[in-house]
Amino acid sequence: MSILQGKRKRQDLASALSASMTNEERVIYNIIRGKKEMGIWQGDIKRETNIPDSMLKKSIKLLISKTLIKEVVNIQNKSKKVLMAMEFEPSKEITGGEWYTEGRLDTGLIDALSDVCLKLITRKKVATRDAILEWTRTLGSEVFPGGVSSGQVEQILKVLVMENKIQEVNSTGFGDFSSVPAGEVCFRLAKKVGTNVKVGAMASIPCGVCPRITFCTPNGIISPTTCQYYQKWLDF
Repeated sequence: MSILQGKRKRQDLASALSASMTNEERVIYNIIRGKKEMGIWQGDIKRETNIPDSMLKKSIKLLISKTLIKEVVNIQNKSKKVLMAMEFEPSKEITGGEWYTEGRLDTGLIDALSDVCLKLITRKKVATRDAILEWTRTLGSEVFPGGVSSGQVEQILKVLVMENKIQEVNSTGFGDFSSVPAGEVCFRLAKKVGTNVKVGAMASIPCGVCPRITFCTPNGIISPTTCQYYQKWLDF
């Protein structure tokens, strides 16, 4: 398909969509679509358009039934769903990122990936992030239906380091490290309690590597008062 044909097809589709809408639906849809991956709350649409509540709710319901828009859970306020055009995927600010599914923290995925990381490191004695990522792919969809990203593996490894279950080290290229090129960052099981050297408290503060730091507020769902890693750091 040529660029001209593709443009004409999009124009035809836009015309067909527009023809199937009432004036109110068209106004509402254009506002929602204009917000792209951030979406917009129903109350904000009302303030922008002054469309009566009954007409606004009816139009939104019809747009959803025509699969032109969708409702998305906002992780920062689960009772306040946002409306978004079907062609867009919600931003991380809305969904909470890769660890959230339909606005809920996927603890099953976190536990499964943590278990896989520890098992591979235990089996190989030393493992890199990329080796762990490759192993998750060999496990297939039975363990990780949606797959796992390199960033997710890295975040889990950082958490396991904070929990003192593993250590981040540089390979020497000898002994247990023979499978990893010298100087490359890798991970091994942490030494037993009493034998490992403690780092300075400021160097180990968990906030610097926390994947949810952008959602952390004093009175929010994620906050310093409810964070187990922050409390452990304070007790350090």
